[in-house]
Amino acid sequence: MKRISVIGSTGSIGTQALQVIAKYPDKFRVVALTANENVDLLISQARAFGAEYVGICNEKAYKKVSSELNCTVESGEDCLARAAAIDCDIVLVSVVGCAGLKAVLSAIENGHTVALANKESLVAAGALVTAKAREKGVAILPVDSEHSAIWQCLNCGEKKDVKRLILTASGGPFYSRAKESLFDITPEQAVAHPTWNMGRKISVDSATMMNKGLEIIEARWLFDTQNIDYVIHPQSIIHSMVEYNDGAVIAQLSSPDMKLPIQLAFTYPERYNADIKPLPLTGELTFLPPKEDVFPLPRLAKHSIDLGGNASCILNAANEAAVELFLKGRITFPAIAETVERTLSKAKIFDCATYEEITATHNEIYAKLMTDYNTFTE
Repeated sequence: MKRISVIGSTGSIGTQALQVIAKYPDKFRVVALTANENVDLLISQARAFGAEYVGICNEKAYKKVSSELNCTVESGEDCLARAAAIDCDIVLVSVVGCAGLKAVLSAIENGHTVALANKESLVAAGALVTAKAREKGVAILPVDSEHSAIWQCLNCGEKKDVKRLILTASGGPFYSRAKESLFDITPEQAVAHPTWNMGRKISVDSATMMNKGLEIIEARWLFDTQNIDYVIHPQSIIHSMVEYNDGAVIAQLSSPDMKLPIQLAFTYPERYNADIKPLPLTGELTFLPPKEDVFPLPRLAKHSIDLGGNASCILNAANEAAVELFLKGRITFPAIAETVERTLSKAKIFDCATYEEITATHNEIYAKLMTDYNTFTE
């Protein structure tokens, strides 16, 4: 039986992960759960799964959570790392933002397999995370649908024979709109993703195409290559592809359901039955070119890889701040990309070798943008 710690259990990925675990009670056991502030759901989950450890980031909620449960309960941001360090086999890190980095490093330090659904850990600290994982002999298994697809396709050949990785993107809700019309987009429109049910920040990232930019950086570290392209595929049936030197393109197809990559990360190398809608082999599969003149963030993500050092960390921090400002109605939708590009062009690029240096870079960039938002061009 695999013991699993779920970091971010009340979010979209976390709740679906618990559905997977509940389907196979003889295969998996939940040992730790953490949440940011969804107290009632966290308590319900802890009772249902008999968690040994529960962490609530919101310290004001500690009293309520601890009074309702008969297990170890802790609060504050450090509870994420402590939940990742508990005796277990797999740590699912599904929180959004750089808050997940400490949990990822804690899991690796304690020799636990990481099921990764937190893009920012590899975006901001890919060199550090992958070096630590190699040092400890820890596997990082991708949970994002695109990276899980690539991981599966790579099993069809040798690494030396891979020509390029091809990520797919739905295009988000605004792919067909003219550039000048983007200024009218509201936060409510931006969070309404056409295919996936995701959190607000991730939905905005999808709408700006930054989600694909972050995935390109993540793929660079997960699969140790910079030969990465992407294509718009509105149906979200092909989740990504790998092209080999002989011209073969291997694709992974399935109905769009995050339970598949979550479950595979838990069961690998085995494949269990899953409650996923069968894929209808009818209809069209279309591929469209990216529009980087309208959605430049994937291009900026590739540029950050070329710059090296802390460039991707700067890019990620600037995006987190810009998305937050947009959701608060302080900047326009196009200003998100403008803010990221301006910040990256002006920032000092240098190597970040430690967790402290990475978080300091992130916090400095984020805080400055949140303070200076009224200087942005809207």
